[in-house]
Amino acid sequence: MLYGNVNNEFFDTQTKILPAPLSAALKFLRDTDLKHHEPGKFDITLENTPMILQVLDLTTQKRETLRPEVHRKYIDVQFLADGGPENAAYYNDDGTNTVDEDLLNTPRDILFYRNNEKVREGIIPLEVGTFAVYFPWDVHVPAIAVDDVPAKIRKIVIKVPMASCVNA
Repeated sequence: MLYGNVNNEFFDTQTKILPAPLSAALKFLRDTDLKHHEPGKFDITLENTPMILQVLDLTTQKRETLRPEVHRKYIDVQFLADGGPENAAYYNDDGTNTVDEDLLNTPRDILFYRNNEKVREGIIPLEVGTFAVYFPWDVHVPAIAVDDVPAKIRKIVIKVPMASCVNA
């Protein structure tokens, strides 16, 4: 998992060490006004790599109402474009989680786990400009309300094919 902010003074250095498609996705988030983009799902190409752009208007929720998720074919690049605050939880997919719903073999490429009170989750605070990059081994729970107070957010997700970053 990677975490940062597009306005960080080290952003350019951070992106230089990443595979080109992942770096391009992060630079796209920094350089594109997605705050005013229409919501929906869009096909985009960055660094000659087809990707999926999702522009989502959501309301954060209490943690216990949300399910942990993973993706296997895509790296999930999540970005808070507007609103908030938002928290996100994460932990390592160590093979001990109980599957709640498996949609990996669908275009959604998503697997939901049941909540497990024994799992020690890390929490990421997100403010506008913050990104989190989740790899296939990173269980994540986005759109968590801070202090259980719901907030409207404009969440941007770019799905970068994992295969485009392997041996890049």
